[in-house]
Amino acid sequence: MRKPLTSFNIIRRCPLKKKIAFISEHASPLAILGGADSGGQNIYVDQVARNLATLGYEVDVYTRWDDPTRDQIIAYLPGVRVIHVAAGPRRVLPKEQLFGFMDEFAANMEAFIEEEGLHYQVIHAHFWMSGYVAMQLRKSLGIPYVVTFHALGKIRRIHQGTADGFPDCRFSVEETVARKADLVIAECPQDKEDLMILYYVPEEKIEVVPCGFDHTEFYPMDPRRARLKLGLPPDEPLILQLGRMVPRKGVDNVVRSLALVNRRREQPARLLVVGGETDDPDPLKTPEIARLQAVAAEAGLLSQISFLGRRQRGLLKYFYNAADIFVSTPWYEPFGITPLEAMACGTPVVGSNVGGIKFSVKHGKTGYLVPPNEPEILSERLLEILDNPALSRTFSLNAIKHVNSLFTWDKVAAGIARVYDRVGAKKGAASSPIQLPMFDQPGPYVQTEYKLGMSQ
Repeated sequence: MRKPLTSFNIIRRCPLKKKIAFISEHASPLAILGGADSGGQNIYVDQVARNLATLGYEVDVYTRWDDPTRDQIIAYLPGVRVIHVAAGPRRVLPKEQLFGFMDEFAANMEAFIEEEGLHYQVIHAHFWMSGYVAMQLRKSLGIPYVVTFHALGKIRRIHQGTADGFPDCRFSVEETVARKADLVIAECPQDKEDLMILYYVPEEKIEVVPCGFDHTEFYPMDPRRARLKLGLPPDEPLILQLGRMVPRKGVDNVVRSLALVNRRREQPARLLVVGGETDDPDPLKTPEIARLQAVAAEAGLLSQISFLGRRQRGLLKYFYNAADIFVSTPWYEPFGITPLEAMACGTPVVGSNVGGIKFSVKHGKTGYLVPPNEPEILSERLLEILDNPALSRTFSLNAIKHVNSLFTWDKVAAGIARVYDRVGAKKGAASSPIQLPMFDQPGPYVQTEYKLGMSQ
């Protein structure tokens, strides 16, 4: 079994016990990953909070109280608390329906801070609604805030159109939150460009700090061992799609490409589809599975696709290691953590040339970038890897080195700490120097053709 690469040391001098408030109104680190409103943001909040704690910060994560059986305050990890804030009914609601409760969230969070006598260096808001709350608290309590949007409403509307369930007021609120923030954290260069062009955020107010992966959780192992653990055939070519089961993830594109791949191979490949609302693949509870099964049936592929439903997080490394290729071809992806996890396991990635994927996947070195919704092009790239073991091995080694050099959560947290220090320096506080690789790569980026069919 191959060993994970050791992260390089980060030189840092960070004061102990600086207090930071996270706001993540719909994405709690306590949530089960893989559901409709849980996924990448939950992982991000969890990992950044725990890694900031190792740097000497105390982090309070404020999230909406949607489960009446949970205590208001939970000591989640050493240095990290989860604090539930009353805002609307105490049950799970789709995030698209939450904005009307954010004034209540802000008022109750402010009352809690004052009652507890808490003094935060900075508020770090996650998502646009949390940014709205942070903006209110900045007015009332004078606490500076930074914001990571995780997805931008104007870009989402371009790609999802009428399927986007957020209210139109999101555009103006998000724009105001971005412009009034002390600093904005972009997750990739495309995110930075979108903030500058569509949201009029000055370049000097934006820091690029990507998402990451946990190198103690995702690392290379013998694929045969991984397949044995999962009960998968030892020699069958396997393509893996893993993530949320929603249309924008473009899984139908992968299904259609598989039909083209298997027409040209003597030994057909199998597609594993991991994700959904339940552990068993239930088309009623996860409508996207029903849609994909219909696409597979039309292509005559039902016997070559395994819909596996949701899987425990501890099993995901085995799926990544068992696969010959990981594929992710969404129409829109603000960042995308799953390609990082796959590359950390030494699995070549074929991903859409969009958003954060075109930043994290190195075309021709760790895998390939393809246009979304182009099954013919995707099938060509899949065949190149499946039919060339030497190329696959090269991609595997490059992927392991690439992600461990830049995308581990400790590096991400240190980059975010640098952002907090910039906010402190703006207020006249002493700044703590941190030496880091720069995430913001120089050079031109291809601009999106912005066509917004939306009412402002």
